[in-house]
Amino acid sequence: MIALRDVYKVFHQGQAEVRALAGVSLDIEAGAFVSIMGPSGSGKSTLLHLMGGLDLPTSGEVSLDGTPLSRLSDDEITVLRRRKIGFVFQFFNLLPTYTAEENVALPLLLDGVSRRAIRPRVDAALEQVGLEHRRRHRPEELSGGEMQRVAIARALIIDPRVILADEPTGNLDTKTGEQVLDLLAAANRERHCTIVLVTHDSRAAAHAGRLVTLKDGTVEDQRTL
Repeated sequence: MIALRDVYKVFHQGQAEVRALAGVSLDIEAGAFVSIMGPSGSGKSTLLHLMGGLDLPTSGEVSLDGTPLSRLSDDEITVLRRRKIGFVFQFFNLLPTYTAEENVALPLLLDGVSRRAIRPRVDAALEQVGLEHRRRHRPEELSGGEMQRVAIARALIIDPRVILADEPTGNLDTKTGEQVLDLLAAANRERHCTIVLVTHDSRAAAHAGRLVTLKDGTVEDQRTL
């Protein structure tokens, strides 16, 4: 499903060179639920961004479903993300002037799906996350947990092969965070969607079936949970 081979990522800050990833090789099989942990600066978010084609490695290769991302054009990577990858971020990334239903519909609108075809899919996605009654509310009118559930509905509406979640419970209280994690676990269980979860929280990581620990840009440990 997702394969990384000897991946390095180097950033330049003025004259300084920062090595975020240093030779990461990793395989994540289809239908897996994998948590990635490690201290701040260990390369967790960088790794997730490379998996999602939001950035490209300095060297090494990232492949999705057997296709090396380096062989795709920018437009092809954009289409791949739009159709195969759902993203859930710590700060929700909702458009503030759009309602909940408009935010959820956005990936399909960008992909040229007709509004008539979109409506039932939006209805189903909002129902799955329990927000049908909040569909016409804008982000400023929603709680943090509700905004994250809108983000999950937006990720699910494309029926993704994989969901990449970067600290999705980082701004939520414990109870609300558990609800968000339960939704991700349900997507994994019921839709056979591959989930990769970056987190600092060991309780969140425990929802996964496998834990990968990073340290200083390398894989320090992997184990089954």
